[in-house]
Order: sequence, then structure tokens, then C-alpha cells
Amino acid sequence: MSQLQPARGTQDLLPDEMRRHRMVVETARRVAERYGFAEMATPIFEFTEVFARPIGETTDIVSKEMYTFTDRGGEQVTLRPEATAGIMRAILSNGLTQQAPLKFFYSGPMFRYERPQKGRYRQFHQIDVELVGIAQPQADVEVIAAGARILDELGILSRTELELNTLGDAETRRKYRALLVDYYNQHRAALSEDSLRRLETNPLRILDSKDRGDIAVNAGAPEFHRHLNDASRAFFDGVRRGLDALGIAYKINPRLVRGLDYYTHTAFEFVTRDLGAQGTVMGGGRYDGLIELMGGPAMPGVGWAAGIERLAMLIAEPPRLARPIAVLPVGEASEAAALRLSERLRRAGFTVDQGYSGNLARRLKRANKIDARIALLLGEDELKREAVTVRDLDTGEQSEVPMAGLEDRLARFR
Repeated sequence: MSQLQPARGTQDLLPDEMRRHRMVVETARRVAERYGFAEMATPIFEFTEVFARPIGETTDIVSKEMYTFTDRGGEQVTLRPEATAGIMRAILSNGLTQQAPLKFFYSGPMFRYERPQKGRYRQFHQIDVELVGIAQPQADVEVIAAGARILDELGILSRTELELNTLGDAETRRKYRALLVDYYNQHRAALSEDSLRRLETNPLRILDSKDRGDIAVNAGAPEFHRHLNDASRAFFDGVRRGLDALGIAYKINPRLVRGLDYYTHTAFEFVTRDLGAQGTVMGGGRYDGLIELMGGPAMPGVGWAAGIERLAMLIAEPPRLARPIAVLPVGEASEAAALRLSERLRRAGFTVDQGYSGNLARRLKRANKIDARIALLLGEDELKREAVTVRDLDTGEQSEVPMAGLEDRLARFR
């Protein structure tokens, strides 16, 4: 029966889990709007080049993790592994570069073929903000502040720590990369196989390695902050001053890196210890070279992404839906009237469920099963008197109420 199980690394979001998922997205959307981020969406799949060019052909994401296939028209397409590249493509495709600054909020599913683990799936969901067109550090501060506010309104900011680093500008990165390559070449024998491969393609990623041998080598690696030029140091100081002004606490983590060349200046992560080894719940940084790499004009940008599944694991139990009103016809003659009454109450803003079939006892049993707050009993006698019997399912008390003005009598159950 394996074909009736979800594919490995995927999950069904049943109602209880979906309430958590929905709370994360709706809270993030509401906060993002207050910061001026407008919601947008891009297709779930794109031409493969949209991701392969900016993410890098030699990275693990492109070489091992992307769901790439050739469609019936012979085009190579990929299920999106992340949101930023698709959003940048949308900016270029829709001619939005002249409308900067652009501020977008995004939520939706992403796809990566990787080993499933706690809070990480092959189909997973993210929220995402991007601010494009502002070169000053105020943009980085605003993006981080929006993330912190979302975490705070979800009730989990106090359980995270903001880690912050600078990657410097392009000039600083080039010089530091050369120093790093020279250093690692002197310690090749101690490096892991993955790090030897990254040494040729993405040496900054070695700094983030979890391999014990690599960690020992990294302890003596040149420190990035000692090689910042004046412009990079001034930019990072501006970010720190802004966060200090807002009272957003942070810890400098000199090992926090982004390996791709279009990342510059600020890199940051909100990290928790409540999810085991997979502790990052939100991460981002500045990507001033990305749109240019994709064939557009040189435009600065900064943003972050956060995994909805991980956030949903951390939040408190969301409130349940309002307990419904059960409309129960008594006898076939009342079926049509019960149907009309249900729609009338729904239009008035009530949550209504119907007793679909069976005798009154069976319908009442179902009303209790769905945790209905009250039941409205509608039989021939009530129809003749243009009334309805209202039964409180918590106390068992009941009374007859005229149809006229029923909504007012039920207002406390809305």
C-alpha cells in the first residue's frame, strides 16, 4: 500500500497542523504589511536557469537537491528551491527595476531533495521578505526589524538569538577569498572531502563546515573582520547603530557566511536551541550583485526567508475555530427550511454546521462530536409558529425563539 502514503519528505497538513501553519503566515503577512511590504507570488516552477545561474552550478542545491525535469515541450524546468531568485526574475520580467524601492512579502511551498529531518521536508514552506533598490544600511535594519517583529508577535523572539556578521563589499571579499584559499591550501590534508571540493568553487563555505577536522582548521583561518576596508566597516557600523537604536539585541558571529559572490555586507540568522541541531528559524542578508548576475541592472537588495514548519513547531497552540451552531431539522418537512436558515446565519457571520441525516438523537450526537455550542431544532411545530428551538449544548437548557430577530438573540455565539 506504499502508493497510498505521502512521498518521503512530504507531509499532509491536517486541520490541527494547518491552524499552526496558517497562524504563522497570517501573522507574518499582517506584520509585513505594517512595514510596507506588498504580497506577491511567483510560479512554483521556473526555467532551471533562473535558479542555476544565481545559486551556482557547483553548489549542493543545484547539483544534488533541485527537482529538475524536462517538460513535454523540451524545456528544462525546476521546482523552486527558494523564493529570492524567482522574485528577482519577476522584477526583471515585469519591468519593475525603474520602480525601486520594491518591498515584497511572499509565502509558499519550496522543494529540495535532501535528507528529511526534524522540521525539514522535501516539500517545505517559507515566508520571505525582499527589499530591493536601497543601498543604505537602513534597509538591512528595516528587514531585520520586520523579522524580529514577526517572531515577537508569534511569541518566540525571546527563544531566539540574532547572530550578525558582515561579508564586506566585493573588493573586500575578493581580497579575503585569496587569503583564505592560500591558508586552506596549506592545510589540505586536514580538510574534509566536501571542503576540498568547496576550496575550488566556494571557499567561504568551508568556514561554516560542521566537520570536526574542518572546525580545527578554521580555528586558525584569517578573520574576515580584520580585512574589512573602510567602506565595509562603515556600512556594518551603520547596521549595528540602527539595531541598537531599535533595541534589537544581537551577537556577532564571525563564522556566519554566505558562500555566493553576489552576497555582500550583512548576513544574519535568528537561531533557537529549542529545535536541536537545526536551529536557524530565519536567515538572510544583503545580495547587491544578484539582479545584475541575472542579466538586469546593478541593484542592491536585502531580504530573509524563514521556514514555516519550524516556526509552527515553536508557537503556542493557536485558538481553535469558533464553535459552530448546529441546525437540526426534525422531519423531512423541515429540511429545506433548515437549509435556508443555515445560509441566513452564515451570511450574518455565524459558523454553522448542519445535521445531515438520521433521527434527532443521531443528529444531536454529531453536533456534540463537532463541539457545537448550540443546536437549533426546526420541526413542523416551529415552522408553523415561525420560531426555532434553541438548545444550549453545554447546559442542556432550551427555549423557543422567534425567527424574526434570531440573529440578535444569537449574537453572543457569533
